[in-house]
Amino acid sequence: MTVLFVVDREQQWPCEIPGSSVVTARAYLTEPAYTNHLKARVVNLCRVNKYQGRGYYVSLLAEARAHEPTPSVKALGDLQSEELRQSIAAKLTALVRDIRHEDSDVFELDAYFGLDPAEAHPALAQQLFAATQVPLVRAVFRKVDGQWTLEKLQPVPASDVQSRHRAFLVAAATAYVTGDSRAPQPGAANSTRTPVLAILHDPSAADKCSNDEALRKFVEIAPKVGIRAELIGPGDVDRIDEFDALFLRADPSVDNYTYPLARKCESLGMPVIDDPESVLRCSNKVFLDELLTQHGIPKPRTIKVHSGNVREIVPALGLPLVLKVPDGAFGLGVCKIESEQELLEKSKQMFARSELLVAQEWLPTEFDWRIGVFDGRPLFAAQYMMAPGHWQVHKREGEEHVEGATVAFAIGEVPEVVVETAVRACSLIGRGLYGVDLKQSGEKCWLIEVNVNPNIDAGNEDQILGDAIYREVLGVFARRIRERRKVAVTPAQAGVDGAGAPRASSGADGPGLRRDDKVDAT
Repeated sequence: MTVLFVVDREQQWPCEIPGSSVVTARAYLTEPAYTNHLKARVVNLCRVNKYQGRGYYVSLLAEARAHEPTPSVKALGDLQSEELRQSIAAKLTALVRDIRHEDSDVFELDAYFGLDPAEAHPALAQQLFAATQVPLVRAVFRKVDGQWTLEKLQPVPASDVQSRHRAFLVAAATAYVTGDSRAPQPGAANSTRTPVLAILHDPSAADKCSNDEALRKFVEIAPKVGIRAELIGPGDVDRIDEFDALFLRADPSVDNYTYPLARKCESLGMPVIDDPESVLRCSNKVFLDELLTQHGIPKPRTIKVHSGNVREIVPALGLPLVLKVPDGAFGLGVCKIESEQELLEKSKQMFARSELLVAQEWLPTEFDWRIGVFDGRPLFAAQYMMAPGHWQVHKREGEEHVEGATVAFAIGEVPEVVVETAVRACSLIGRGLYGVDLKQSGEKCWLIEVNVNPNIDAGNEDQILGDAIYREVLGVFARRIRERRKVAVTPAQAGVDGAGAPRASSGADGPGLRRDDKVDAT
């Protein structure tokens, strides 16, 4: 397996290390040689200070290609997390006392693959790399009341490495290529009290993933699986340490307050849905396209669009076509393109938001299948009908928002290829809660998207399962709390087994449901 050092420009890495190669970010992102099942590890030395910039996409697509990037997208996000900074600072307390710097009250320490180029604080540099998993990282310390405190963490692009430290950097990188620098995972906390699930929702949000009746049912049914549930809002996030698990029923976007909250909960050992890794993977359509391509999941013909190939899109996909920003949701950031001129205009607007876009062939249907998948198993199935007179489920014109109808189905009533494709795609992402959108024509289906934070609304997705859908979701939380935090959960009599999860049959097609089972919705 080769190691790929990815840089913004080749001259930033003018050296050879056995077992490695150097490639520019543009080449890694766009050239087929780096997508066709190449066995590699990626070391991302690009400038990564911009969300959805080129360096960001290097780590993102490396994850989709199973190239084990250092740093991962999650690690890049962690550098912006105040909670992570405080956690790392606590771990470094003893080492920080030994900082030798009398020139000022500010001290900067660079760590190159866990080694200090100044060779003055080797243990501190090693711990920084172990905690951040960023190959070139800078820690800024400030002296306050005579004590050094960690003030900031930031990645260092290869272009910013001083010339006098180049040889040291090459030696550190060589040692990394031949070694194993993965940090151990934190252990889980223990608790013996009755577990409490925090369900975070935002009453003021325009697009809600669970209506008020569904939220009420989650709270009402939670004791039946041996836990309690409490609704919390954006103003309650400072209380998150009081809970044992977090269920996001609010926008989980990477640039929203919910994402660092989920990271904090995960770092504390709390079960979190949506988990940060699933959010990162599902919220970017460029990543999903790469992942589905690598694993042969059927999808519409798709092209990753960059500034150099816009004029190649129409000849390849025809018109109309669909152009998407990578992180759009609820139909936002998705355009139907009718002409080449419209493509040029829309892509120019979207490039201001993202270095890469996604273009897909036009596949008109009367509805999209939505398959809910949780913990690796199908949870619910529905047809999302297109909004009247529109090509999407959601139609927005000014202040007006019209949504197509939802028609639920038993899992056994859905074409097998649709369910199997959905479950297979989710298995590549994780064991979270996903809403998979697919289009079907005869015996064929195409996967459109895998979404985190899928809708579970009373009167829609629960039309077939009724209260059982809420018990299934809560039962998984109960089991995970017990497994991860060793909580002694006493199973309730109403449908909970000895592991804290709802009783289920051995059928592989759904949580407690065989394909031929019928469910009493009452």
